[in-house]
Amino acid sequence: MSDTIFGKIISGEIPSEFLYEDEHCIAINDINPQAPIHVLVIPKKAIPRLVDAGADDQELLGHLMLAVGKIAAQLGVADAFRLVVNNGEGGGQTVFHLHLHILAGTNFAEASIAH
Repeated sequence: MSDTIFGKIISGEIPSEFLYEDEHCIAINDINPQAPIHVLVIPKKAIPRLVDAGADDQELLGHLMLAVGKIAAQLGVADAFRLVVNNGEGGGQTVFHLHLHILAGTNFAEASIAH
């Protein structure tokens, strides 16, 4: 288990309300939200950064994507949300335990990078 804040939340050392939990991941509200809905999806396996994931993590990474869909539906935002993964300090990552940000509740269309 990771000694990061996320590892401590997963182990129960730091109490937190789980919005979602299964055998591979948890979801919690971000304590510094960047949108009206800002949820973190965190794998229970400690992987520091996305680029640190190996071939043996392929199933877990796919599971995280499916969990995001379930969580977005649970939150009522499945039709419109942004998914962000920061990788490394220069990419905005501050906790070095892989996690995905679900951002919703606002219109991201004007700031969109999608084509």
